[in-house]
Amino acid sequence: MQIQINTNNHVEGHERMETYFREVITNSLKRFEDKVTRIEVHVGDENSHKSGDADKKCTIEARIAGMQPVAATNHANTIEKAIDGALDKIKKLLDTTFDKMKAH
Repeated sequence: MQIQINTNNHVEGHERMETYFREVITNSLKRFEDKVTRIEVHVGDENSHKSGDADKKCTIEARIAGMQPVAATNHANTIEKAIDGALDKIKKLLDTTFDKMKAH
């Protein structure tokens, strides 16, 4: 499973941050690694230099072999919380998707 992390101009994409999030994502989605070919993560700060509630955004797109990609988005007041929330949502979405495949 390949993981690609993208940030907008308002988020500092330090190598340390990227390494940490890559490890968190890999561990969280490990059970799907045989079915998901690629994970794309988009992280951004929607208010740039201004502070505000839920101005950090994370979208995680999972590319499933032989299917259309699925995506989940979460907003939070920190990048860490935005990624954690998006990970929770994408795990539920992948569980639902694969459960439906088993039912057919």
